[in-house]
Amino acid sequence: MSNASRIFVALDASDGAPVVLAAAMKLADLSGGKLVLFRAVGIPPDLPPAIFEMTNSRVEETLLKNARKDLELHATAAEGRVEKIHAAFGTAWDTICREAKEVGADLIVIGSLGHSRFARMLGTTAAKVVNNADLNVLVVRTIL
Repeated sequence: MSNASRIFVALDASDGAPVVLAAAMKLADLSGGKLVLFRAVGIPPDLPPAIFEMTNSRVEETLLKNARKDLELHATAAEGRVEKIHAAFGTAWDTICREAKEVGADLIVIGSLGHSRFARMLGTTAAKVVNNADLNVLVVRTIL
């Protein structure tokens, strides 16, 4: 991993995100690389009723703003290792693959929970990233 100069860290809003970030920080320290913190944003199933009074673009804008705020907190924890934070709207696995390539990342770091057989059969986000990314992917187990 000595050539990992730009490490694309896909962080979700789960409790496992700090575990993924910690693994990426270790890699950055070993390789001398910088981190790009990223969040793929979609419409969550548990939206508050007030959201339905907003336009689609306003909903996207609000969700992206909240994602960026969360990424800024992670960037603070990364203590100077972060080159960029970015959030984009879309299907998680596809957006992660596309954005990592777009920023010229050398490696994607993503978390994976221990899922049931049914979830594995359908394909987790991490599995879809591994199968579709044009670059190396490190999957970090985030079982808490």
